[in-house]
Amino acid sequence: MATDQSTDFRISNRAEPSTTVVAGFSALGLAGLTAADFLVDHLDLTETGHVSAESLPSITPFEAGRPRHHSRFFSRPDLDLTVLVNELFLPAPVVDSFADALLSWTDDNGVLEVAVLSGVPYAHGPDEHETFYVASDDYREHRLRDVDVPPMQKGFLDGINGALMYRGIESPLRTATFITPVHAQAPDVSAAIRLVETFDRVYDLGIDAGPLEAFAQTVEQYYQDLAERLETVDDQQLPEDRMYM
Repeated sequence: MATDQSTDFRISNRAEPSTTVVAGFSALGLAGLTAADFLVDHLDLTETGHVSAESLPSITPFEAGRPRHHSRFFSRPDLDLTVLVNELFLPAPVVDSFADALLSWTDDNGVLEVAVLSGVPYAHGPDEHETFYVASDDYREHRLRDVDVPPMQKGFLDGINGALMYRGIESPLRTATFITPVHAQAPDVSAAIRLVETFDRVYDLGIDAGPLEAFAQTVEQYYQDLAERLETVDDQQLPEDRMYM
């Protein structure tokens, strides 16, 4: 078992990850997390690793009476894709430690690119329900030259999105964040569908986002409970991604 240590987090994996990693994190609206969870279910991936928090108030999800890790990696041998489903909310003070652990793990395991699926509650009009990208130059050249996804025009990313994107500027790791406006309800299924459809346009895996609505309904109460936990977090603990169209 390979193990990577940082101040606050430890990443363990039972199998080497793929060269491409896509992640969904616990945030308002839970669109990115819902999308990542759906990818795991729809692509029939199996758990291959997890993240442990050493000095952070944690959660232990469970299903059918069985506990599980809050942050898990999934893949399968015949598909060059590893999905990170991160159900643990990351307060602002620990984001850099988490990013350092994740990026050290990508370096050690030969990961070439990391993409994040993210719903962000920024101001938008009724006709602006679209998915945008922020991506490093090499990611754009490698993945987006012939794909009809618009760039986010101006603003800044912070939190885990900002930390990962900065690594894309400073290193050979290809990085991208796919961003769609999200509403407070959990899960925002429409936003999650947009993220899945955009992901499939970029990676061409033949994913049908149609079943996502039914998938989300089966886990609706779990997501609602997770969203209620997020609402109890002090605003100062919340990273805030700000974008300007």
